[in-house]
Amino acid sequence: QVQLVESGGGSVQVGGSLRVSCDASRFTYYFYRMAWFRQAPGREREGVACITSGGITTYGDSVKGRFTISKDGGTNTLYLQMTDLKPEDTAIYYCAARGWRLLARSPPPAMDPGYYDTWGQGTQVTVSS
Repeated sequence: QVQLVESGGGSVQVGGSLRVSCDASRFTYYFYRMAWFRQAPGREREGVACITSGGITTYGDSVKGRFTISKDGGTNTLYLQMTDLKPEDTAIYYCAARGWRLLARSPPPAMDPGYYDTWGQGTQVTVSS
């Protein structure tokens, strides 16, 4: 069973930086899209950033220019580097993935949670002033 395990969450002050990680070592599909989502209390799950096996990245409007998604191909670890953090970034951050053994081409990015079938348990990020 594929598992995704997030780590690296915590508390940080406004303007600070934090990097969260997702251990995807058991997610071994050649074609994939992987993403970070977040969910704050009382709000819907929101797409933060996505990366595909073709190297395409996309970001939510609220984090463009501040967050960077990347993937270490050797360790199969997904990262989200967050800078200039704001109180509204406070949420549980989830790693998500969808993979394919065979495709004609790399899949396009997607920021809708319905396009993912594998999820981590989440890690809390709290930004305080």
